[in-house]
Amino acid sequence: MSEEASPGSGEQAKQLALSRLRQAILRGEMVPAQRLVENELAERFGVTRASIRAALIDLAAEGLVERIRNRGSRVRVVTVEEAVAITECRMALEGLCAAKAAVLATAAQREELTVLGEAMAKAVAEGDPLAYSELNHQLHTHVREFSGQRTATELLERLNGQLVRHQFQLALRPGRPQQSLSEHLAMIEAIVAGEPQAAERAVRAHLSSVIDVLRN
Repeated sequence: MSEEASPGSGEQAKQLALSRLRQAILRGEMVPAQRLVENELAERFGVTRASIRAALIDLAAEGLVERIRNRGSRVRVVTVEEAVAITECRMALEGLCAAKAAVLATAAQREELTVLGEAMAKAVAEGDPLAYSELNHQLHTHVREFSGQRTATELLERLNGQLVRHQFQLALRPGRPQQSLSEHLAMIEAIVAGEPQAAERAVRAHLSSVIDVLRN
């Protein structure tokens, strides 16, 4: 990578490395327990080892990376029990966001959710779990955005980053998209109707279902 394409060192380089490493982990390009070798990553991203090391420390604080004494860093492995505990936390925060969105969403935003629900139903009908998984992600992102609850959104983004591998595996389980579709449509319906309590109940029901699947 040329010097013009990358800042090389300093705070800007650290932020570049942090952003690209986080994206690679969240997209599944780096898998759980994979070693993160500072020299290799520095060369890959065109930054110094010090920038990579600083980024890895931040990612460890986010729960995405595990730093092992005298052995470097690796992508953190999230156990099923941890995934359940994280989902229980999501239940409270996403329920709050859905309730807020039901009150605060504009007419255009409610229409956006309706269209998204239709696309999810189409993906399930066509047997396309990957498309459904992406739409699922978009739905939860929109609900957080429409809620205006920035603190809950920041917490959820950190929690969801730790669950990415489990979420991807759930999306590919036979029958899971069909099961979760009705749960998501209930969320959308309640938010569009402006019913905050129903929206929160729908989120809690959906995530309770996720926990049941994680445990089985």
